[in-house]
Amino acid sequence: MPAEILDGRSIAAAIRQELKDRITALEGAVPGLAVLVIGDDPAAQSYLRGIARGCEAVGIYNETVRLPQDATQKSLEDAISRLNSDTRFHGIILQLPLPKHLNSLRAQGAVSPDKDVDGTNPVNSGKLLLGEETFFPSTAYGVKELLVRSGHSPEGRHVVICGRSNIVGKPLAGILVQKRPGANATVTICHTGTRNLPEITRSADILVAAIGRPRAITADMVREGAVVVDVGVNQVEDTATGKPRLVGDVDFDAVAEKAVAITPVPGGTGPVTTAMLLTNTVVAAEKLLAR
Repeated sequence: MPAEILDGRSIAAAIRQELKDRITALEGAVPGLAVLVIGDDPAAQSYLRGIARGCEAVGIYNETVRLPQDATQKSLEDAISRLNSDTRFHGIILQLPLPKHLNSLRAQGAVSPDKDVDGTNPVNSGKLLLGEETFFPSTAYGVKELLVRSGHSPEGRHVVICGRSNIVGKPLAGILVQKRPGANATVTICHTGTRNLPEITRSADILVAAIGRPRAITADMVREGAVVVDVGVNQVEDTATGKPRLVGDVDFDAVAEKAVAITPVPGGTGPVTTAMLLTNTVVAAEKLLAR
């Protein structure tokens, strides 16, 4: 039986509708989101356009602040300081990765924890692992929300995450091990140093691919009836047309024959990631207005 396709676009649309209602309840106050970008990386443009469209759709004020590719650490941190003080913005995103000459951890630490809606400030990262209320990184948060809203809650299940990045793998593990609804899973993280990787991935009830290599998860690595979530976005050449196209970290066609449910690329985790970023921005506004 063909796998259920987990439609991230429809889930994201439902989340956006919920956010419209929450923004209406703010009685005229407008949540604001600032995106701080260094340089002009073409690979980031699609994501930034998605954020802008999402903000417009729900009623969030959005502004992109650009610094040149050769921006200094001081100019970057000065820009973050200005955004921290700007009352128009309840949320700040620092577009990663930064150019190599910049210290990412210092920059992430400069973002106010109260406006850190992508959950990259070390304070919020620590709170996540401690199980305290905080902003979850949007991609990891999106994976959790997609699973819960599609009827595949991680609760009590074995989740195997392939990838240990600070953006997806580590925070997703931190979210899913918490003793709370929609989590409470047994989590295994795999990476480049993992031995017998296919043996471990075949033990997963839910397999999350966040490796950054096209079609790295093949059918022999997935057990019958598993739920497969593909976080990867890779550009490859279409052999039929010679044009570039996007594929995930999962060999979709082959794995879909074994999985009970699977996310497509594009249209899977990406739209929900953006929706959770908007959610965090609205939460930040609600908290500030409640003070």
